Amino acid sequence: MPTAAAVVRAPFGRMPDGTPVDQFTITNASGASVSIVTLGGIITSVVVPDRNGKLGDVVLGYDNLSAMRVAGGYMNAVIGRVCNRIGAARFTLNGIEYQLARNDNGNHLHGGAVGFDKRVWDAEIVERGVRLTLVSPDGDEGYPGALTVNVTYTFTDDNALTIQYQAVSDKDTIVNLTNHAYFNLEGLESRSIADHEMRINAESVTAIASAECIPTGELYPISGTPLDLREFRNLGEALEMEKTDPQMSMGVGFDHNYVMKGKGFKRAATLRAPKSGRVMHVDTDAPGLQFYSGNHIHGDTIGKAGEPYEYRQGLCLETQNWPDAINHPGFPSSVLKPGGKYSTKTTFTFDVMR
Repeated sequence: MPTAAAVVRAPFGRMPDGTPVDQFTITNASGASVSIVTLGGIITSVVVPDRNGKLGDVVLGYDNLSAMRVAGGYMNAVIGRVCNRIGAARFTLNGIEYQLARNDNGNHLHGGAVGFDKRVWDAEIVERGVRLTLVSPDGDEGYPGALTVNVTYTFTDDNALTIQYQAVSDKDTIVNLTNHAYFNLEGLESRSIADHEMRINAESVTAIASAECIPTGELYPISGTPLDLREFRNLGEALEMEKTDPQMSMGVGFDHNYVMKGKGFKRAATLRAPKSGRVMHVDTDAPGLQFYSGNHIHGDTIGKAGEPYEYRQGLCLETQNWPDAINHPGFPSSVLKPGGKYSTKTTFTFDVMR
């Protein structure tokens, strides 16, 4: 039996320019584990027990560095400098307009063409985990200010994976960090998230105007719609109603920012898988949660064990500020000033149905 929260560092490969990439595996006292690589802060595995105590991996992903580098979808990576979308790939700050990388139908998505998911981070072992550090220079992907980012992963004996995000800047800039993990609590042998059940602590989503998912600036009440997840709901049944709601139809399923109820660190969502009995609680101090139901996985992505990932085989629960916040004065601010600190925390706690 391993000692509590043992952290092991091992080589994972090299980038084309020779930069080494390492993997850190955090194993707790029961043998459950989380592994992260320095490329993009990508989570390579989350191995937790089912209701019978059998350990299984509950995140999609890739077995090797080569597969990660050629794959799309931002799978399990740290996303920044600003996650989600910025309309028309531009914003104005202090009277200056900034043009960002256009990498999504003229919009800016998940930090740009070479976002934080594609960088090799510095790393150091900390108690129960690993701290990653990245310096994003002034002008990186169009953003102002040199930004220093720390992302710390820890994993405890009660199967709680915490991600702490922190950043400072030498100029006024904007920041919104998240992790784009794809979960399937039934394990890698499952080919769909349709049998999962979800509850999200929100009464509205930020409304979108089209399939590009750029916010309109308005909130959309979800009561009586397929987006309503205030009580546990079977996701397959909800997705079958996709075309009955204009917001869900534009998102081609779930691809919406849920507006969190409450302040401070709070329960945002609970996901459960009846077959395996696994449960995942999501707690965060972020004001939003992007629920994405894997609508654009189409069998052309080869994943672990050489198997292709199928349509809606995994889902994402991305804690975040609201999308395109800089372009909507009524949204929570995403501005970070010199002397200030960006700081947000999310915990994914794995349990079983009782």
